[in-house]
Amino acid sequence: MSVYTYRSTTMDGTVTEGFIEADDEKTAIESLKNRGMIPLEVKAPSHNLITSFRLRTTKEDLTAFTAELSTLLAAGLPLDRSLNILAEIAEHRGMRVMVQELLKAIREGNSFSAALQKQPEIFPRIYVNMVRAGEAGGVLDAVLDKLNEFLETARELKDQVFSAMIYPIILAVTGGISIFVLLTFVLPRFAAIFSELGSSLPLSTKILLALSEATQSYGWLIIALFVAAVFLGRSYIASESGRLGWDALKLTLIKDLIIKLETARFCRTLGTLLASGVPLLQALNNAGEVIGNRVVASSIEAVTKGAKEGKGISAPLSQAGVFPPLALSMIKVGEETGQLDQMLIRIAVTYEKSLKQAVKRFMAILEPALIMLMGLIIGFIVISMLLAVFSIADLPL
Repeated sequence: MSVYTYRSTTMDGTVTEGFIEADDEKTAIESLKNRGMIPLEVKAPSHNLITSFRLRTTKEDLTAFTAELSTLLAAGLPLDRSLNILAEIAEHRGMRVMVQELLKAIREGNSFSAALQKQPEIFPRIYVNMVRAGEAGGVLDAVLDKLNEFLETARELKDQVFSAMIYPIILAVTGGISIFVLLTFVLPRFAAIFSELGSSLPLSTKILLALSEATQSYGWLIIALFVAAVFLGRSYIASESGRLGWDALKLTLIKDLIIKLETARFCRTLGTLLASGVPLLQALNNAGEVIGNRVVASSIEAVTKGAKEGKGISAPLSQAGVFPPLALSMIKVGEETGQLDQMLIRIAVTYEKSLKQAVKRFMAILEPALIMLMGLIIGFIVISMLLAVFSIADLPL
């Protein structure tokens, strides 16, 4: 199926724009007519990548949309008027189309949460459930404010980890390229000079020249095998068993980072949902979905069952043996005092700060380790070449 852009109008003269999936343009037109819309223009985008980029941009603007809508609702404006204003001031086409789709669904008689549910590629389940709870309690503006805080914190945490990984990635890539250039372009120039020396070359130089020759002769094959290995690895990780194995490996290698990250994610999500009025069982299901590590997620699946049996969540979480003792103690205190949502947010703040410090410590070890590794490899190459040069001077005239 292809993605088509369209402009249409309704019987009352409302003009809307959006995207629609269909096998061909005729089918797209028929689909619009079946929705009670009068197609004005239907065409395929010039390039689907453009559409994808616009949709990704809309996702990135979700936090801004939430904050602006919360402000307008808190000022006393009705929902449809607020959405109409956001559609008018939207800077990106994707954002404007998304808001117009929401406005259209609401004018057709849908609730706001139902309208959000029609765009799952933009609004995750946790977002929809929190809005539904806000609608039920008549506190939609307050819930959107909590959602905005939740999205801001989640993005900040993600950006923190991503920023910390930029330098090691650049270091590893540039080091690998440097080694590849040395093996394929620099060393072959010396090979002709050393070819007459034969067995008089040092062992390290022979190994280096053999490696250089293999890289020259089978470089494309090595690259192809590397790409194939990456592709197969990604395919394996995409499977359920592969993802479980990969997450288990990560948990073994960097357990401290993973546990702190998942504890912060789970507690902030659950605390935000409970504070927004979402029922405990539904909140637990949503909070479990934000956990990225499958090993950790599978370990706390019994928490929902325990909550259904009236055991609360502190005891089942303790039996799961995944979360740190401090977090479990604070959750237990929150249950006993009736302030579980507030305690969960405090746990999230505590472990987000701890995670940032742990990431800094990890980077403080990783960066020197990468520099040392690259230095040893390049140093081995340089020393091997110098030994070969010195061996020339030792040859009898």
